[in-house]
Amino acid sequence: MKFFNLKLLGLAGGLLLGATSCQKDILDQPNPNLATTASFWQNSDDATKGVLAAYSGLQQLGTYRRWLNFALDIRDDEGFSQSPWNELRDFNRFIIGNYDFEVNLTIYRDHYRALSRCNQVIDNVPGIASMQATPQGVTLQKQIVAEAKFLRALYYYNLVSLYGRVPLVLNQVTNLGAIPAQATDEAQVWNQVYTDLLAAIPDLPATYSGNDVGRATKGAAQTLLGKAYMQNKRWADASTQFSAVIDSKVYKLTDAYVDNFRHTTENNSESIFEVQFTDAKRGGNDGDDATSSEGGQRSQFFGVPGFGFNDGEVRPWVVNEFLKEPTPAGQRDPRLAATVFYNRFDQTQFPTALPVDNDRGVYGQGNFETRYASDARNLGRVYWRKYQTDYYRQFEDFDSPINQRVMRYADVLLLQAEALNEQGQTSVAVPLINQVRQRASTGLAPLAPSSFTQATLRTQLMHERVTELTGEGTRWFDLQRWGYFDTQAGISSLAAHDADYSNFTLNKSRLLPIPQTDVDLARLTQNTGW
Repeated sequence: MKFFNLKLLGLAGGLLLGATSCQKDILDQPNPNLATTASFWQNSDDATKGVLAAYSGLQQLGTYRRWLNFALDIRDDEGFSQSPWNELRDFNRFIIGNYDFEVNLTIYRDHYRALSRCNQVIDNVPGIASMQATPQGVTLQKQIVAEAKFLRALYYYNLVSLYGRVPLVLNQVTNLGAIPAQATDEAQVWNQVYTDLLAAIPDLPATYSGNDVGRATKGAAQTLLGKAYMQNKRWADASTQFSAVIDSKVYKLTDAYVDNFRHTTENNSESIFEVQFTDAKRGGNDGDDATSSEGGQRSQFFGVPGFGFNDGEVRPWVVNEFLKEPTPAGQRDPRLAATVFYNRFDQTQFPTALPVDNDRGVYGQGNFETRYASDARNLGRVYWRKYQTDYYRQFEDFDSPINQRVMRYADVLLLQAEALNEQGQTSVAVPLINQVRQRASTGLAPLAPSSFTQATLRTQLMHERVTELTGEGTRWFDLQRWGYFDTQAGISSLAAHDADYSNFTLNKSRLLPIPQTDVDLARLTQNTGW
């Protein structure tokens, strides 16, 4: 359910504006532009509108709608760009001359815009006296603050991973001349992520119903906390959070893998947290007001030639990772067909290609190989299929209704397996991996626990995370956690299958440059090497 889309029509910018209701005289309505922080935070309706504005930060160009997909899925070693837009192409090749380049600036700016809305909720909702009149009001009051803390943690999770020791802004800004304090180190930002999530977990419900489906749950906060612990190698702490998610029995793997990437099967049993997108206002502007579109734009920018911009592509090694292991029936891993478009007959790139298994055509217009057989420019090129609208449209556009799955249960199972393995519990970890390998629509042979050491299971998990999660914004975090960015040897191993990593500079390229405008105005210390 797109729970916040229609409710956000009256919310704009950093100021929270109340949406008007239907009245007999449509001209007899309060002016939403007269709302102030002093007059707005009066009741539970205001509190709900406030937190929905914080959720809307997820839909912005610099977050999950467009550019964050490039910072994660194209800058990692699975993706790359041949965009004709030179600055965009270079951004994904670790070459950034203009630190205020649109993509870099927008990612940074939109995260802080969203954080401002979270802070308004956290600072103002506890003071709404009318919500304290009933037990239900108190419960809702605590829940809304918890939702805002979850969202603040998610925004800072992204910022610290991409920009390092960013400014920590934890209260509503009332003095426009105030200079935000930059974190002393990355650990301080991570500690704030932990703090917010630990505070949020007790007050979040396990599930929602009706129009509220899609809001942050207890499981979402526990999952994000576990992922934050994983990034800092706190294996036991991470495992505790993942155990709570697994033991809750709220989540289970979907039978069909593709159900995790279609708009017709959103907020399903495997979903832990999704960004809610809709194409109901197709053609709306890219701003942040009542006329703005609320559709995802990943599919337009990653679409194959003739159907989208193809600004983002997939490295061929990803396909071969799938082809390493057939099903017991001798077919290729069926997740491959749901993940990418590729020419399986290109023996140069894919020498071990297996017979096709239930392949689909390209936007209803013939299979991929036939369409591009005579186009030498597409020989060996691979494109994302996840989140593309090819299963029901014959074209891409700027407004996709497909929710972006930020966290799903398969990721939890694989992360728990990794956390257990790092604690020496290798044999206990393997059955969790088998759950993912053997979902009804995948059916790979189970792994034998006795066949692995801690070291060999690490390698196996790296393979499993590619075949299950590639193109879902997880790989960049994986490479950070596994230490590939910390040594020249690690960087060189990535460059062996992604030539862009030849531009990756040790002790510099792991982080993006903080936009120069903010460095100058807020007197921030720029990241090392930039």
